[in-house]
Amino acid sequence: MNVAVFLPNWVGDVVMATPAVRALRSHYAGARMIAVCRPYVTGVLEGAPWFDAIVPLDRRGPWSRRWGGAAWQLRREEIDLAVLLTNSFHTGLVAWLGGCKRRVGFRRYGRGPLLTDCLEPIRDEQGRLKPSPAIDDYNRLAQRAGCPWPGHRLELFTTPADEEAADRVWNKFGFTRTPGVTCLNPGAAFGAAKHWPAESFARLAQDLVAWRGERVLVLCGPGERELAAEIARRAGRPEVVALAEEPLSLGLSKALIRRCALLVTTDSGPRHFGVAFERPVVTLFGPTHIAWTETYSPREVHLQKQVPCGPCQLRVCPLDHACMRQLSPDEVLRAALELLARAERKAS
Repeated sequence: MNVAVFLPNWVGDVVMATPAVRALRSHYAGARMIAVCRPYVTGVLEGAPWFDAIVPLDRRGPWSRRWGGAAWQLRREEIDLAVLLTNSFHTGLVAWLGGCKRRVGFRRYGRGPLLTDCLEPIRDEQGRLKPSPAIDDYNRLAQRAGCPWPGHRLELFTTPADEEAADRVWNKFGFTRTPGVTCLNPGAAFGAAKHWPAESFARLAQDLVAWRGERVLVLCGPGERELAAEIARRAGRPEVVALAEEPLSLGLSKALIRRCALLVTTDSGPRHFGVAFERPVVTLFGPTHIAWTETYSPREVHLQKQVPCGPCQLRVCPLDHACMRQLSPDEVLRAALELLARAERKAS
């Protein structure tokens, strides 16, 4: 049997899909399992034992990655079951053109006729999509494909190369000589509306050093190097350093977060790395509904200010960004210290 899993397009959503992916791998233990995904999310699942092959799918790049090339590769694989964790018409078309015999997905964006097994999304009384955890939607799809309920345990892996890269960072900044390292993740691929002010992150870093005597590492993606460097510069403490000048990869981010004592993050992909590696995580929410990305983790604390204009789900704030500006470093510090104390009590 051959099974294709169309993975979500966002890094964090891929992590939230891991319970469903794990359940599919377990249920179809003897099957050949193929991931269909955007090339930039492949690093999220590197090291995982679930997939036998990857079919890249992208609207840019060479023909082999576009819908026609991906459909052709799926036809060659003779797919018996396709589980679409995506909601786009485009992916439904690729599964249909790819000759996938059974196609499981949500009935959205007019793609119902392209699917053999349609699930209805959760809607409110007015027929609008109701904010509900994506992890539960992915699990519903896995159930429709024949799996038992997958549960909520997110799971990730690192490779030896990831750990070697993290070792180099750890040694460069002298983290081997410190009792703990807090990682700050200030970026967000979704858009600037998710950002917490750089000066707030810098103040938090100063306070964490003062209260805990630990070191602070500011993480970043390729487009966030300047932001990370600015936070470290504003903190003005040798204990606060940034990843801004290091070679970056999703694998490195995973390995660094896996070994940190605490992660303070915006609602973005690395947040889910922390949950998957069972780290204490403080997540700062601004324009987004917490319900969409609920992880059910007992080690995660959500902070969000209730403002008249939110949650707006906008990528860029057209007003004064009150939802994030009103969230003070003191509030975040208190939440972080309480979460760390809870984790230490549990470990003792």
